[in-house]
Amino acid sequence: MNPPNPAIVTQGAVRPLPRWALLLLCIAYVVPGFVARAPWKNADVTAFGYMLELARGTTAWMSPSLAGMAPDTDGLLPYWLGALAVLAAPPWISAEMAARLPFIALLAITLAATWWGMYHLARSPGAQPVAFAFGGEALPSDYARAMADGALLALLACLGLAQLSHEITSYLTQLACTALVFFAAASLPHRRIVSLLAAAFGLFGLVLSGAPTIAVLLGGGSALLVACTACEPDRFESPSAPRHSGWIWGLVLAGLTALAAGLAVALDLWRWRLAAEGEAKEWQSLVRLLIWFAWPAWPLALWTLWRWRRQIASKTLHRHLLVPLWFVLVTLAATLTTQPADRALLLGLPALATLAAFALPTLRRAIASLIDWFTLLFFSASAITIWVIWISLQTGVPAKPASNVARLAPGFTPQFSTVAFTLALAATAAWCALVWWRASRNRNEIWKSLVLPASGAALGWLLLMTLWLPLLDYGRSYRPQVENLSRVLGPTPGCLLVHGLSRAQLAGLQYHGGWRLHTVSRPDQVQASACDWLVADLAAQPSVSRLAASAEGWRQVAILPRPTDKNDQLLVMRRTPADTPTP
Repeated sequence: MNPPNPAIVTQGAVRPLPRWALLLLCIAYVVPGFVARAPWKNADVTAFGYMLELARGTTAWMSPSLAGMAPDTDGLLPYWLGALAVLAAPPWISAEMAARLPFIALLAITLAATWWGMYHLARSPGAQPVAFAFGGEALPSDYARAMADGALLALLACLGLAQLSHEITSYLTQLACTALVFFAAASLPHRRIVSLLAAAFGLFGLVLSGAPTIAVLLGGGSALLVACTACEPDRFESPSAPRHSGWIWGLVLAGLTALAAGLAVALDLWRWRLAAEGEAKEWQSLVRLLIWFAWPAWPLALWTLWRWRRQIASKTLHRHLLVPLWFVLVTLAATLTTQPADRALLLGLPALATLAAFALPTLRRAIASLIDWFTLLFFSASAITIWVIWISLQTGVPAKPASNVARLAPGFTPQFSTVAFTLALAATAAWCALVWWRASRNRNEIWKSLVLPASGAALGWLLLMTLWLPLLDYGRSYRPQVENLSRVLGPTPGCLLVHGLSRAQLAGLQYHGGWRLHTVSRPDQVQASACDWLVADLAAQPSVSRLAASAEGWRQVAILPRPTDKNDQLLVMRRTPADTPTP
């Protein structure tokens, strides 16, 4: 006999979130951060630099390079996507915007796959709410739709999703592919063709994005769960459906996983990026990351594990709990053992949001009220802070925030955008209306506790990407530093010698400056080059000084810091003409 189900849900509690409201919330979250900004350091501008080199045809598609440097990740798929988008885009779309278009689609795929994955999991028999003696319990389809809305809201509410999901890197590609595999594991064998296509794209995408180990673990575990849980009676299947079909589709999924592993072997993509012993012991940093990155999904997920513990531990395997739990455990293991930890944790957010949504039918009113009040205070205070600092920059009143910005970002000139101001004002008004709607009466919908967290996260992100976008662009891009370098170089030839620069610095110089870069490491390379300027990272000054001294005829011209980071400084040297004595 199956353990009792803790979900007690009436039909009135599964009224769906209006589709227009959910769609508008997703657009408000997805689009800001992709438009009207320069590439940011470090991973974002580095990936864009490789995409631009591929699009210009200056490097090979199977082994791209940037000023002679290979990528620091093995996955080539994100570079291919961005480069193909740049090549296919019309001339009126800028290169950086064209490169972002596939990644906008990837983030949208992540949200859609999470919604549909939760919908299928909530339709499984073990997830259904308790049937009442005289009727009135939630209908399966309405219950699944409301739970899917809750999972999507929980995903949008995760604080760690905002920045990393708006960078054109392999991590967003891995996130979308993980969400596709999650959807396939949740919907097989009920949506067979679509699920297998999603599994294929997800598994091969993970391999080509540099995560073959994650692909094999997620694919293998999903295949086992599909095979072992499909024997449950299911509303999707007809009574005459053969009971062994779950094993068939589990084996098919296992076959796709094996093919993905074979592709990784053929392309030599197996790499182990385990954290060093000293890094792995930074438990306090990892705990802080886990607390804020997945907030507020992780407390709700823990509540789910407690309230549904009997089903988790039962002999009857329940896919609606075991599938997301497996995905979370795999990504947690990657977070604890690999670097960077936040990128690994990003892949577990769709499954963690799904686990969090299963807490909604079991939440007590006191806990739901606590979530609402904390969210209201936190995001309202954040929005007020963003507005106050923006008003200070525009008007000088109050004076303290503007002086702090001037100290932290010297040289920044505030800008006013009518479009950005209008969008920010509309988003703030919508937040006030939502707060009034939530507090005006007692709501019965099971997704009500996640409306404010998701909307607050979208509001904060939209305000940052509208009101603060010029300031963030100034602080996080290489454009100001490259503009200062252009003034020092003047009307120079199109080539520069570079030494000791990171991939992000190289990409910033190439894109914002338009120079041809030649990496040098030996005096003979410096002496043989026709370039008259050499740019190096100031941290490499001892080696570059020896390099220039050995090559002879070079003098230091300037040291150019990035305005918001004094540790990021460029050393500029110029070749001294033969008839000019060295000072």
